[in-house]
Amino acid sequence: MSRKDKLKKEICEKSLQAFKAGLFAGTSGNMSCYLRDKDIMLITPTSMRYEIMQPKDIVEMKLDGTVLTEGKPSSEWRLHAEIYKGSEDVNAVFHTHSPHATAFAVNRMDIPATLIEAYFFLGGSVPCAEYATPGTPEVGIYAAKVLPGKGGCLLANHGVVAVGSDLSQAYIRAEYIEDTAKIYIEAKRIGEPVVLEKL
Repeated sequence: MSRKDKLKKEICEKSLQAFKAGLFAGTSGNMSCYLRDKDIMLITPTSMRYEIMQPKDIVEMKLDGTVLTEGKPSSEWRLHAEIYKGSEDVNAVFHTHSPHATAFAVNRMDIPATLIEAYFFLGGSVPCAEYATPGTPEVGIYAAKVLPGKGGCLLANHGVVAVGSDLSQAYIRAEYIEDTAKIYIEAKRIGEPVVLEKL
């Protein structure tokens, strides 16, 4: 199996895993990886349920929007492309609408670093990027501005982006972003969470 085929299989597996874990809902959210040496982005297709997605459905394309295979890429392909352009250490992007983290996004609030894991996996607090209309390049451009040194960010009134050197790293960061947001919200119900300014 070629490297591309293995990555397409992994995207399908992790997308289904994300759907079952509640990081995705319906056909929302998308996932990609970037083969920098070949300038090829592999990305989930638009409006396809994760239960039926297969490796052959993963779209190959260039960052300029040129589609190399059959199928239509996610409507958020520009978000992914702009992050890859602006972040040379990022080779995987995972965009979710996970509910607790997205609650921060719609309030345009950063997620404070209240857990040690936030420093180990996310670089501390999770910043909220400036608002841009979904589907436009600006969503990715604004995200790329706040991503240096971070494992992910929030998209104002939209959702979450987790990034990594590979799909596994991006996935676990997406999990920790949601977990950090959930625990903060629950902690606010019973008191005032203590933010870890540094380790």
